[in-house]
Amino acid sequence: MGFADLDGLPYPWDTLEDVRATARAHPGGVVDLSIGTPVDPTPRVVREALSAASDAHGYPLTHGTPGLREAVVAWFARRRGVPGLDPAAVLPTVGSKELVGLLPSLLRLGPGDVVVHPAVAYPTYDVGARLAGAMPLATDDVDAWAGRRDVRLVWVNSPGNPTGEVADVAHLRRVVEAAREIGAVVVGDECYAELPWADAWVGPDGVSRVPSLLDPRVTGGDPAGLLVAYSLSKQSNMAGYRAAFVAGDPALVAGLLATRKHLGMIVPAPVQAAMTAALGDDTHVTAQREVYRRRRDALSGALEAAGFVVDGSEAGLYLWGRPAEGAPEGATGPGPQVGASSRDLAAWFARRGILVGPGEFYGVAGRRHVRVALTAPDDSVAEAVARITTA
Repeated sequence: MGFADLDGLPYPWDTLEDVRATARAHPGGVVDLSIGTPVDPTPRVVREALSAASDAHGYPLTHGTPGLREAVVAWFARRRGVPGLDPAAVLPTVGSKELVGLLPSLLRLGPGDVVVHPAVAYPTYDVGARLAGAMPLATDDVDAWAGRRDVRLVWVNSPGNPTGEVADVAHLRRVVEAAREIGAVVVGDECYAELPWADAWVGPDGVSRVPSLLDPRVTGGDPAGLLVAYSLSKQSNMAGYRAAFVAGDPALVAGLLATRKHLGMIVPAPVQAAMTAALGDDTHVTAQREVYRRRRDALSGALEAAGFVVDGSEAGLYLWGRPAEGAPEGATGPGPQVGASSRDLAAWFARRGILVGPGEFYGVAGRRHVRVALTAPDDSVAEAVARITTA
């Protein structure tokens, strides 16, 4: 495996040109609900912090400023139910995707090692394993890898992309216990944690109750062998800043820090200042979640009216849809076909000038679903709703 194993492996979104062409031919233009890139303004508090730190003539700290790391610690305690995190165990990253893709290599995994990731998953978990020369294993069943000494890294994605499913404390604890028995590292990709929708995951104060892998109820108070990756792209509309961090086991973070110093993998100083400001301001996060809630309600209602079932989608920026058995009451026109491939479903949307993500991009288990992103302006969402419901 390694680089050679990736030769000829296309980037999934580059294979959609036929679907894109169909959508572009729609007389009303394209509504893009495929890639979940934020479209709303970056909060003023973030932009002002970036501007104020723009005189960045010296090299930034790979480890992050003390202020940034303290802000991450305070955010974990305030928003994620993780008190007492060690500031030394926090490390900013250049977005979270580079960490996901490079972590198996940074942890020195290679041939003979196995990387576990969810059955329906962001494809970079698989790519990162292959890049390191390791073997990816797609499964949601802990028993499928428990006791295997070749398993070196286990990815947990909660809330999940694309399914929006949330892992509860009991499941996370089971994963941690099984991994510790074999000496594997567990990494929680929790980038959508501030965007819960199901009542079970929202506290009476409106704060997310999506459990973190670093929650003491999961770890028993010991973060050994555990890391959490988080991005500000979603909660704070900072995708263009490439602003993210990893935190958890101090020993693991120290090893990552040493390697990243050698490689010059450093978050720019103005971005670190912007991250510090974003993590200290909860108001914009709450406001943005309400914007997505409005779009989600509109799109989910339209999908159901058109003959789709929305599975999972308890949190995050996507609706995970598949055709329902039978047409919904009051439906007009032909709906999607039960059992259709995700490519055929994407084509169904494209004929209406709407781009969505085929579920097959996320593994074989997603081949009968599509992923519909909430990241489009309100007028575009309204147009998509109209096209779907009058299909």
